[in-house]
Amino acid sequence: MQRWQGRVAVVTGASAGIGAEIAKDLVKHGMKVVGIARRVERVEELKKKLKGASGTLYPLKADVSKEEDVATAFKWVKDNLGGVDVLINNAGVASYSSLSEGPVKNWRTILELNVLGLSMCTKEAIQSMKERGVDDGHIIHINSISGHGVPHNSEDCGIIFYSASKNAVTALTEGLRRELVLNKSCIKVTSLSPGTVRTDIIEASGIKIKGGLTPKEMYDQGPSLESEDISQGVLYVLGTPPHVQVHELTIKPVGEPF
Repeated sequence: MQRWQGRVAVVTGASAGIGAEIAKDLVKHGMKVVGIARRVERVEELKKKLKGASGTLYPLKADVSKEEDVATAFKWVKDNLGGVDVLINNAGVASYSSLSEGPVKNWRTILELNVLGLSMCTKEAIQSMKERGVDDGHIIHINSISGHGVPHNSEDCGIIFYSASKNAVTALTEGLRRELVLNKSCIKVTSLSPGTVRTDIIEASGIKIKGGLTPKEMYDQGPSLESEDISQGVLYVLGTPPHVQVHELTIKPVGEPF
């Protein structure tokens, strides 16, 4: 991680959970980290906790599902920090909605953030790297094990659209890798796919759990990961030598049945 000291990382969805943990760890490793979130006040609170760290956290309010917000955010990075060297596409949303009933607005929200938002941020980051001749940058998509097929449990049918969006992320990762190869670029791209992680995505997505369980009660029913486990995966991927590209990293809790 020494080669990343003083360089610029953008982390989307940095207000809580995996995104907040990644932002914190990158700051501790000396990076200038732009933490993008709609709930920017949470990123500002995190910044206070990182006082004295070797790097710096820059809270930035934006909704990455909106093209104008994305363009404005990356312009701010260019104007104030020079540009982007690392992008962590972490922002995402889920919902419990069936393919036969919808509602369609849930599908649209998932696509706009999980697929289009990720893609718009990726485009901006790649362009920033090309403009400055940065050929050792890194794009990391926080994917999901749901992005590699569909859930086997019939009771999980309500998250098929979410799974479809994550399968799109898998395809986009490979598509970008091929584009970069064709362009003779050494910029890396990685899909990092966690299993069950204890985060607030259920509450943030407004999902009602079957049986009236609270998110904690649901997580307590089986093995799960913590956000720091995923952040450690990000550090590992970023710390690989220049000739090594971790294309897919899957992280599951021991004993996860699916």
